[in-house]
Amino acid sequence: MKITLATVGRLKEDYLRAAEDEYRKRLKAYCTLAVTEHKTVADLLASVPATAHLYAFDERGDALSSTEFATAVLAREQSHGGGAPLVFAIGGADGLGEAVRARATRLLAFGKMTIAHRLVRVLVLGQLYRGFRIVRGEPYHRE
Repeated sequence: MKITLATVGRLKEDYLRAAEDEYRKRLKAYCTLAVTEHKTVADLLASVPATAHLYAFDERGDALSSTEFATAVLAREQSHGGGAPLVFAIGGADGLGEAVRARATRLLAFGKMTIAHRLVRVLVLGQLYRGFRIVRGEPYHRE
């Protein structure tokens, strides 16, 4: 499965880069992952292939449990996605905007709290890793 994590902005903090690197290393066993950084939302949107299934992290999105994310997104895409690339989009300080929301296959959220976009980047990678472990029935997830 090919996955792109498309973000607006860069990671500047060493501790967040270290966390991202750790999850990227762990995810190599489950998918082909690319992380792309864009200066603007328009640049991010322009980088999304027309055939990609776009999942956008947005405050208006569905707050799924880890198990729901694993089954409704990852397992579904593996079995019914037709090999389309997956793109998970994270906006900058101002979010993603209506054009991305309109293009998205689904909007996802980590809840109603505001979370710094740089931290969301690490959270998404963590949930991808956890989700793949759940899909494969590997011992990692705790209900």
